[in-house]
Amino acid sequence: MATSWKKVVVFLGSTRDGRVGDRVAKFVCKTLTEKKLEVVFVDPLEFDLPLLKTPVHFYPDPSKAPTKLVALNKKIAEADAIIVVSAEYNHSIPPALSNTLDYFSPKSYSNKPSAIVTYSPSLVGGARAGIQLRSMLGELGCVTVSNMFTISQVQHCFDENGVPKDTTQGSKMNSGLEKLLSQLEWWANAAKHQRENCTAF
Repeated sequence: MATSWKKVVVFLGSTRDGRVGDRVAKFVCKTLTEKKLEVVFVDPLEFDLPLLKTPVHFYPDPSKAPTKLVALNKKIAEADAIIVVSAEYNHSIPPALSNTLDYFSPKSYSNKPSAIVTYSPSLVGGARAGIQLRSMLGELGCVTVSNMFTISQVQHCFDENGVPKDTTQGSKMNSGLEKLLSQLEWWANAAKHQRENCTAF
């Protein structure tokens, strides 16, 4: 039987008032769910982690680590792929996103493919944050797919439920995400096969 990906963790980066990132994340999560995938959505506003002092893997006694960190770490370790949905703050990675990602061990992310979705009100679409995310995800142990889905003029693309609008910008959302996910699926299945059948390096 062919290996098939099943579990995806989606990280959202923005915590700003009036953010539109939750609309982008809803769109991504809904598309994944329609593909019959199990989705774990990590919103830093809801997860509410303080500034990082002790990552989950730094606790000498694992039983002393906060329950929500242990539970999410397990979800990351079990995932077949990671997707990051990120705004661009000052041409860089939002601090809430890097703070959340750093709470978990590179071992949990290791040998998993990742995909980057960025957005901004400008024509750049958050690409500068995406370039930096490639480096960060690589250091965590993820391989990022070559395609990066950048959403420019995001304020014109989705309604409050994450449904693409009937606009020039909104009309490109489904095709753009599908291109990204087709690459991610290929790498997710390849990596899952290797994890299940080969000794890790």
